[in-house]
Amino acid sequence: MIRFRETTENDYAAICRLIQSEEELFLIYPGGKYPLTVEQVKKLAQERRELTVATEGDKIIGFANFYNYEPGKMAFIGNVVIDSPYRGSGLGKAMIAHMLKLAYEKYELPEVRISVFSENTRALLLYSSFGFLPYEIEERKNYRGNRVALIHMKRLYGEIKWKQ
Repeated sequence: MIRFRETTENDYAAICRLIQSEEELFLIYPGGKYPLTVEQVKKLAQERRELTVATEGDKIIGFANFYNYEPGKMAFIGNVVIDSPYRGSGLGKAMIAHMLKLAYEKYELPEVRISVFSENTRALLLYSSFGFLPYEIEERKNYRGNRVALIHMKRLYGEIKWKQ
């Protein structure tokens, strides 16, 4: 059974193992340095809130958090990663639904945002299925120095119901 819970320091090494390549780390955490280390996750824990893991039994199979939190206004969902064997299983959808529930019910935020690189088609389609809509495109450089587009998306509370 899949469960979501608050991340503990004991989870940091398992979170690092979710990232399998430099490209994947860039898509999930462009400010990170491959390979992801426990020290980098500790830094995230100091800067972000609601660090959340998805578990199956004792195994960490997903991770997400909030950043750029503005009380009463909005937060971004960030660092969304699902263990590769679980991709395409609906776990990503469950993780986003869980994070939205925290944002709307626990934090009573009227708006939630998320950013995704244009080449991450699966994530773009997932987020749009929840009613996230683009509001800005930012040019960035990827880990190889190539130009890429970072698409910023937002979803207002109650604006669009997500597709189940």
